[in-house]
Amino acid sequence: MAETVHRPGLDAQGYIRREGSLARVPPAFRPVVHAARERLTDAFGTRLNGAYLYGSVPRGTAHAGRSDLDLLVALHGDPTSRDRDVTRALEEWLDREFPQIDGVGTLLHSRERLLSEPERHDLGWFVSCLCTPLSGEDLAGLLPRYRPDGLLARETNGDLALLLPRGRERITGADDTEEARRPLVRFMSRHLVRTGFTLVMPRWNGWTSDLTEMAGAFGMYYPERAAPMRSAAALGREPSGDPAVLASYVGELGPWLSGEYTRVHGVKAPRAQ
Repeated sequence: MAETVHRPGLDAQGYIRREGSLARVPPAFRPVVHAARERLTDAFGTRLNGAYLYGSVPRGTAHAGRSDLDLLVALHGDPTSRDRDVTRALEEWLDREFPQIDGVGTLLHSRERLLSEPERHDLGWFVSCLCTPLSGEDLAGLLPRYRPDGLLARETNGDLALLLPRGRERITGADDTEEARRPLVRFMSRHLVRTGFTLVMPRWNGWTSDLTEMAGAFGMYYPERAAPMRSAAALGREPSGDPAVLASYVGELGPWLSGEYTRVHGVKAPRAQ
């Protein structure tokens, strides 16, 4: 009798496990996490439903001086312009006070949106599987369990065709300097690798957030595209500001990936603006 093979990131029943925890936060980042929790509570008060960490810090893979701090904030009610101003001030303070982080990024959403039916297999999955509770209510208990199937693939990254024009606009509008292009290279590299991975995720039947593993899984099914995806994974960790990289993303790899994604999984269901 053949033994069942369980891919990384899944539990014994084949559901995606929550990938991070506060116990995995490296010691160097614990003061940052503590300060973020206190400042978020003070800043939003009763408007705060819950706060979460995601990314390399709660996975335990962050590197001091190179990794950023990623936060998600769930609010009672839709985010306002004041909420965004408060968030920007908090991000700037954390980045200034703690040299072990290289920037802070915060997602702001209402509790209602995170639990809504249209977001069930996108933001809902993100909270349930990729976010680590920091304070307040943990919405994962109100969400289903998730398998690495075609529905999840479509609803997470089936909108690349819509995002590519925005990427071109950001490239055109950026200053013509290495420093200005580097964050764009990192962002677009990571997005393309993650999209490439979710393209093959149902066949690979597992989950990982490691860019190298993602590129490797993609290359198993698209060996002719493996090299540029491996390069994108490397640039997602250590970005350069080479304009040729950005040109190849929006002119070659991105359009091909968008077309193949639509062919295999279809297009992400439209969201209200």
